[in-house]
Amino acid sequence: MLRNYILIALRNLRKHKTFSAINIVGVAVGLACFLLIALYVNDELSYDRYNANADRAYRVTRTFLSSDGVPSLRLAQVAPPFGPLIKQDFPEAEQVARTIETGGLIRYGENRFDEQDVYFAEADLFKILSFDLVSGNPDKALENPFSILFSRPMAEKYFGRENPVGKTVRYNNQYDLTVTGVFEPLPPQAHFHPNFLVSFTTLNDPRIYGAEGLRTNWSNNSFNTYVLLASPAAAQRMEKAFGPFQDKHVPSDGSTKASKWSQLTLQKVTDIHLYSHTDSEIEPTSDIKNVYLFSAIGLFILLIACINYMNLATARSAGRAKEVGMRKVVGALRNQLVGQFLSESILLVLFALLFAIVLVVICLPSLNDFTGKQLSFGQLIDPVFLGTLISITLITGLVAGSYPAFFLTSFRPIGVLKGQVASAMRNGKLRQVLVVTQFAIAIALIIATAVVYNQMSYIQNYRLGYQKDQIVLLSDVGDSTTNYETLKQALKSTGLVREVGRSSRIPSGRLLDSWEASAMKGDSMAPVNINLRGLQIDEDFITAYQIGMAAGRNFSRSFSTDTSMIVLNETAVRLLGWTPQQAVGKRFRYGSRDGQIIGVTKDFHFESLHQNMSAIAMVMAPDRLNWLSMHIGGGGRNVEAGLKHIESVWKKYFPERPFDYQFLDERFDRLYAREQTQQTLFTIFAGVAILISCLGLFGLSMFMAEQRTKEIGIRKVLGATELSLVTLFSKDFLKLVLIALVIASPIAWYAMYNWLNGFAYRTDIHWWVFLLAGGLTVFIALLTVSFQSIKAALMNPVKSLRTE
Repeated sequence: MLRNYILIALRNLRKHKTFSAINIVGVAVGLACFLLIALYVNDELSYDRYNANADRAYRVTRTFLSSDGVPSLRLAQVAPPFGPLIKQDFPEAEQVARTIETGGLIRYGENRFDEQDVYFAEADLFKILSFDLVSGNPDKALENPFSILFSRPMAEKYFGRENPVGKTVRYNNQYDLTVTGVFEPLPPQAHFHPNFLVSFTTLNDPRIYGAEGLRTNWSNNSFNTYVLLASPAAAQRMEKAFGPFQDKHVPSDGSTKASKWSQLTLQKVTDIHLYSHTDSEIEPTSDIKNVYLFSAIGLFILLIACINYMNLATARSAGRAKEVGMRKVVGALRNQLVGQFLSESILLVLFALLFAIVLVVICLPSLNDFTGKQLSFGQLIDPVFLGTLISITLITGLVAGSYPAFFLTSFRPIGVLKGQVASAMRNGKLRQVLVVTQFAIAIALIIATAVVYNQMSYIQNYRLGYQKDQIVLLSDVGDSTTNYETLKQALKSTGLVREVGRSSRIPSGRLLDSWEASAMKGDSMAPVNINLRGLQIDEDFITAYQIGMAAGRNFSRSFSTDTSMIVLNETAVRLLGWTPQQAVGKRFRYGSRDGQIIGVTKDFHFESLHQNMSAIAMVMAPDRLNWLSMHIGGGGRNVEAGLKHIESVWKKYFPERPFDYQFLDERFDRLYAREQTQQTLFTIFAGVAILISCLGLFGLSMFMAEQRTKEIGIRKVLGATELSLVTLFSKDFLKLVLIALVIASPIAWYAMYNWLNGFAYRTDIHWWVFLLAGGLTVFIALLTVSFQSIKAALMNPVKSLRTE
């Protein structure tokens, strides 16, 4: 019987080639989108699960609280003393390992490169996270000071085919490191990707950090601290004990316990990529909301493809009704007929799956370039993924074929043979519901695309309060302090570089530094109970970025006392209850500086527009300015010449340092890379949804033209014009699209309103977005229907009446 089902299905597919091709394309495109999204989602859910101890591996995070107990700063790193103390106080912590990220110049012979992703790491890191060492002993490779491990690609980059173990490299022109091993790069689905691992004991050297600092520096929250627990259940017990633990160890002024302003938590390593929203991640993370969103889109597009098949099958149902009636008359049972229709739909979906796999192979490189991932076709043949794929294919075939199968086989043979089924099919409400569902999904995606586009345009054109165009950045320039004045004059000598400024951080980054502050209130100093972020700059930073002054003045070389003075922004003085004019001249203490407020800048958005405006205190600190910002003047044509000039000056003063520059506006754009990706994906998926929906609409219009052939002929005989017939034919579809717009609009508004809440500064959802989505969908729908409606209206009425 199964063989008979397959033969009949093949004959029907071959007999109706156009119908079969349209159906296969629609289902294939839907399946291809679903597969691509499934690969993406599977990759997102697999982060850090490659670790052998993934279920017991945790990271310690720290949250700072404001005076009223509200979290003000969430950090993925903690202070260095926490690691050994956790190992000492908590027996359930089997292993504890700290790492700290850095960068610098690594030199071996003539090979020298300015490297990132250099980590000082404790030896027990290998017992918590899974590293595959190509050479070297994992128990001893990070044991001795001044040891370094290279990732395999970095070993090939520096040493070629030489065995690197035992070789010596120079780090930052300060000290030598001995290579003790080579490790395979961590998988793409890791929350960090070190290229070099330096033994943590190297930090004990006073030239680098110092053993005393590792024991007592509670303010430097820069250390990733990993913990391997005896069991996952121990995490909750430890978190409850972290309050007393902090009160015991963290120094306090006596009036406030450490647990009142600082909280420690344990975060599963497998949760870092999707559930961590800290202010200082090692690498950019994602969000579980994106997984939910794209999973829903994938299912919706697959649903649209199934609906499309139902509508196209229904378009042929009148022609196959007599076939069903004849089969019933000669003794076919209903379950046999259902099996025939379902086997036909499953066979069609299997053909579509083959086509979909071809589309996936073609589109996968573009998806990887677009998302920055390394998805491969090999993931499709993973046993779990392959089983899921086969299940989805069978379910798709059953769902797509269920309506025509059960609908066509439900009629009595006598009614089918008398033609009574035609009128019953014409009034099918389910079909209309399916079309409304298709277009509601498509319209919602169009609205989402428009809202994301508006928000991104709003961000790009938002006045940040500083100059971001034609700013060239160089990092790790702390060692340029002694030659800075000479360097600056050389940079500005040709006039191509207008201004040069230095800072501890740069716009587009996060302001993570904060210190205790006190301000003059009446006759005495009182603590400032606001989260005041610190920014260390030189006298030229504000000028280089063209940040306006609201009151007072900028730092100046003319005043030697400015090294103890403070400049605030408008948000800071507003939170302090002053106007900019009132703030100037007031005594103010911030960290180790006890001076006066000499100026107030206008507000500028140092961080991304996801964040609210920060209250900023700017101070001078010549020894902590690691970023050099150079403003190239004279318009875009000077950029290339300016870069060449900067490079020549850099190589003259720092011949050992590679010229590794960045543009500020490019960094700014990367802040919103995820939203730009969403915008493009929404556009693609909306287009796919409209395409598949129109295929379904085309099928439905074929069905309606077939069912109303006699009616159209009679109307033409009675004098109806072609225009009136096209209008009559199209208005029913227009109603369905308008109903879909009414349903989709509030759903899309709610979803995008919540999405916009992720931005501190956002645009409104304008009324014309809904009008645009509705108008575009109506236009496309009418364009699709017009082919069949015009064809039916132009048909010879005599021929139309003969069809009955």
